[in-house]
Amino acid sequence: MSSILTNNGAMVALQTLKSVNRDMASTQSAISTGKSIASAKDNSAIWAISKVMESDVSGFKAVSDSLALGESTVAVASAGAEQITNVLKDMKEKIVAATGENVDYTKLTADVDEMKEQITSIIKASQFNGANLLDTAGNTGISVLSSIDRAADGSVTAANIDVDSVDFEANLDLSDVDVGTAADAETSIAAIEAHIQTAVDGAAALGASAKRISDQGEFVSKLTDAMKSGIGSLVDADMEETSARLQALQVQQQLATQSLSIANQAPQSILSLFR
Repeated sequence: MSSILTNNGAMVALQTLKSVNRDMASTQSAISTGKSIASAKDNSAIWAISKVMESDVSGFKAVSDSLALGESTVAVASAGAEQITNVLKDMKEKIVAATGENVDYTKLTADVDEMKEQITSIIKASQFNGANLLDTAGNTGISVLSSIDRAADGSVTAANIDVDSVDFEANLDLSDVDVGTAADAETSIAAIEAHIQTAVDGAAALGASAKRISDQGEFVSKLTDAMKSGIGSLVDADMEETSARLQALQVQQQLATQSLSIANQAPQSILSLFR
């Protein structure tokens, strides 16, 4: 049946053209934004997952900054501890020399005193941004944000790496080192050995902490890259596929437009019935 009031063919062609235009708009959006899922209406579940992962990536950027600051703080303290170890070794040479005969105890004492002052200066200077792990005056260590852990229920907790101060200010009391006489030097040998061991242990502890923080920083960097890659695989548009789809939709759009034009001309044929 033909009707001038209801054009079924035109309605079908119009719906087809609207569908093609919607797909065309979606494809053009993917091309312009580079994302197949740019908003919640595109795919609410995937969009929500990607946003949670993006927030975690932002959090890990802050973690990286914290690890970099912590690594620098520990590196400064570790360098100071190693330098103090070297000074103590030099001091040991002076002490051993003082155990001999016919030596200038006055000059040796002056040298040892200068070394003591040097160690005190190193302890005070081994600070980074106000944090000094060789001297507990003002702090007993640092806590470095190392990770943000998301549980299966969505809750997030922060993880930290705690680095204790080695407190050379208290643990390296060099008042028991004296080279005023050969007898004093003999007694000081055991004392300097203990101080060297304390410095070595402290430097080793700081070195281990520095290695842990460095390794964690490398892991966080790799983890962040992996998360970015995961987000991309969820929401990024496949540009090769999108390009091919755009060309196909352009052809479909032209055909749908032509089909609608033909359907709109159908009522004109009814006029021939009245000639």
